[in-house]
Amino acid sequence: MILHRSVRVTLAAATGFYTFVYGLDEPVLALYALFAPISLGLLSPIPGSGRQRAEVMLKALPVGLLLVALGTVLAVRTWAAVLGMLVVGFLLAFAAIAGPRPAGAAPGLQLFYILACFPPYEPETLWLRLAGLTFGVAVLALCELFLLPQPPAPTYRTTLAEALATAGDTIAGRGGLPPEALRKAGARLRLSSVPPAERPAGPGRAVRGLSQAGSATRRLLEQLAHLTETGELGELVRYGAEPGRGRTDTASGSLLPQVVSLCDDTAAALRTGRAAPGPQRMDQAIDDFQRVRLRQATGSADEVPPVAVLRRQAALLAVAESVRILEISVRVGLDGRRTPPTEPRELFWYTEAATPQLWLRRITGNMTLRSVQFQNAVRIAVALAAARLVAGSLDLTHGFWVLLAVLTLSRTTVGETWTAIRQAVTGNLVGAVAAGALLIGLGRHTEAYAAILAPAMLIAFALGPLLGIAWAQGLFTLVVATAFAQIAPSSWRLAEARIVDVVTGSAIGLLCAMLAWPAGARKEVRRTMAGLLRECGPLIKGTVEMLTAVPPGSAPAPPTLPAVHRLRLAESAYAQFRSEPGSSASVRADWHAVLITANHILLGAQWLPRFDLSTTALPPNAADRARTGARTLAETTDRLAALCDGERPQPPRTEQAPAEPTGPALPVLVDLDMWLRSLTHQLARIEAGMPEAIRGPARGTTANGTAGSTSRPTGPGR
Repeated sequence: MILHRSVRVTLAAATGFYTFVYGLDEPVLALYALFAPISLGLLSPIPGSGRQRAEVMLKALPVGLLLVALGTVLAVRTWAAVLGMLVVGFLLAFAAIAGPRPAGAAPGLQLFYILACFPPYEPETLWLRLAGLTFGVAVLALCELFLLPQPPAPTYRTTLAEALATAGDTIAGRGGLPPEALRKAGARLRLSSVPPAERPAGPGRAVRGLSQAGSATRRLLEQLAHLTETGELGELVRYGAEPGRGRTDTASGSLLPQVVSLCDDTAAALRTGRAAPGPQRMDQAIDDFQRVRLRQATGSADEVPPVAVLRRQAALLAVAESVRILEISVRVGLDGRRTPPTEPRELFWYTEAATPQLWLRRITGNMTLRSVQFQNAVRIAVALAAARLVAGSLDLTHGFWVLLAVLTLSRTTVGETWTAIRQAVTGNLVGAVAAGALLIGLGRHTEAYAAILAPAMLIAFALGPLLGIAWAQGLFTLVVATAFAQIAPSSWRLAEARIVDVVTGSAIGLLCAMLAWPAGARKEVRRTMAGLLRECGPLIKGTVEMLTAVPPGSAPAPPTLPAVHRLRLAESAYAQFRSEPGSSASVRADWHAVLITANHILLGAQWLPRFDLSTTALPPNAADRARTGARTLAETTDRLAALCDGERPQPPRTEQAPAEPTGPALPVLVDLDMWLRSLTHQLARIEAGMPEAIRGPARGTTANGTAGSTSRPTGPGR
């Protein structure tokens, strides 16, 4: 793939350069036709197949033309160019919130402005610059389409359909996969495991729908893995295969086949790209299921199912709710049109929002110091503006290279930046010596440079990415020297100027890396996870309060949007954290488990009040036990948040559970108990993975303290 890319970029760059230097004798046209393919094809990590990359390049062309025009005009004064660099640098770096493709094109677009904003101030050459840029981008796009094109990767819809088919086969008893295999199938839906071009990361409705469908499928597979470990899934599957076993459980006998059927139909819709016609099926199925459960639980004594059956029904209800969320999100992901209000509206708010509103929500949601996207944009914008100020104030020859060094060597942590700079300076020193010797040896024999340029580009663009930063910088120095020697008379001082510029840019980039969020996402992931956990506690308590309120329905639903916002920030920070080298070795907590648990809490806060809100007051002692369990879990989330912040919280309290409830084992009590039990288990695993040095006396107490109020069913008749 690297060799193919080097061939495409070399051909595109050489075509324009040779044509305009030797055919038309237009050095300005040649310079922009040379750097356009290098900027977008080599220095911009645009993901995807050849067709996808060409599409991004052509869409980026109008923006590039605007930036070249802006840079040409602002080159009149250093202060104007610096202010323009600050604004352009931030906007293009912040474009990463739109998804991997705009983020990939951003470095190339930065370079278009950078190249144009340096002296000489020649607005009369603007049309030549624009023509050269257009030619270079157009030829590169043609090469991406027809010259050794990158084949397309499997789409996210295909991966999602395969995972959903696995879930459907497991529920129907057709798979028999172990828990590890189910979790592995879900892990393939993680964005880090998906090719960047196929990641559903944009702000549009269809993309958000596919992203939510992926989260729902992962949650479904995790549920099935857990049920497989406990043996409950096997019992559920055997029950579905032997309908005669369910004379006292007609509710499950009706719902289970519908869950399997909907999984199969949704997987087929994902493969074809067309949503299944007709109304949403799982809503009505769950409503019917709950009505039958409640009628049986409150009916005559011979109709009341045992607690084991109620627990199996609760497990099936949780699975069905995941499939319901999946059904809705896939429908939105496949057509992308605005829909009427969809329940729960807090999770599906985007289905009724206009596209400008979705973009505004994405932008404002990341305009905070807690957003790693905002941090990265500020860091790179300040560094580029400082570099432009220094290069302009000191009147550095070829100051463009100062900003190029900042742009290509900046990383999200100071350690990575220093490593990249150290290697780059070493490579440039060696490359400068070789370039100086080349310029002295060949003198002004431009035909020799012309013969060397294309092979030099091919070698540099192919070996540089393979051998590392030092080789890439050294070989690129040779390419630059060979190209500029054909545009204007050059001496060995050209190599000297490049060394000075690269060292200057490296120093500026390192200084900014030291001052602006030097730890990258390592600290931010802890902060965002702490904020997320602090929002989860009130959700748990609010959900339980709503279900146990007297009279029923008198307590308001807990707000979920703050937790959703915190979840998005935490996911973004975690994604960058995992992309930083050394993150695997430095992981001190299971952050992914925190995200899964937060999703579980959010979904429970939505579907429990929707399907389990009773019309009659619950037994007081059962309600007290549920509230006690919710308070203990909320204290656990607060304690975990403190641990994420590096604090040493107080050990968990031991609270005496209220007396055992009496009366019928109502479905709402069993469902609520299983939700609280599951959260207890997940939070205990998270706490066990916290760093021992800060966990202190809290270690090992979660299972006793947290589960003390929920270790036994909230309903009687165990």
